[in-house]
Amino acid sequence: MARVIHVFRAPDRFIAGTVGQPGDRTFYLQASEQSRLISVALEKQQVQVLAERIGSLLEEVHRRFGTDVPDDAPPDDLDTEPLDVPVEEEFRVGTMGLGWDAESKAVVIELLAISEEEVDEAVVLDDTEEGPDAVRVFLSPSAARAFAERADRVVNAGRKPCPLCAEPLDADGHICPRQNGYRRTEED
Repeated sequence: MARVIHVFRAPDRFIAGTVGQPGDRTFYLQASEQSRLISVALEKQQVQVLAERIGSLLEEVHRRFGTDVPDDAPPDDLDTEPLDVPVEEEFRVGTMGLGWDAESKAVVIELLAISEEEVDEAVVLDDTEEGPDAVRVFLSPSAARAFAERADRVVNAGRKPCPLCAEPLDADGHICPRQNGYRRTEED
């Protein structure tokens, strides 16, 4: 079956969001352009790493090419709205690619579906016919900064960490290894 690559050259939105309660959330990245809407599921750590790497890439682009990169996202670019519904998972992300397109002065994010076979690095950010399905999004530096800031907020909006062991606290507490097995609650 032929590979499907969903390309968003000028997305109206590209955001990270969740469905579910803290401790039981499913993370999504959602891209929309005109009437097209794609949602892909991924792990919390993948969202966190993508946000960090976008920040690093923007710093490198500014240093190396002198491209104007905002330190913070402009208020107009910040998107605080929830995911568009219905959230229908196109695929679960396995491999992510990140790059800079000097011609269009855009950050390029590629999200590849999990596949049974090992993914050859050559298929990332490439239009080859072989490989897993993908979503490719082009973002201006300010839109990329806004995406990274929102992704950080989404990741950090989960359960509060235990002040002793930094593990997430459930609503009814957790068994803290630093308390020698005693149950710890948010009030403790």
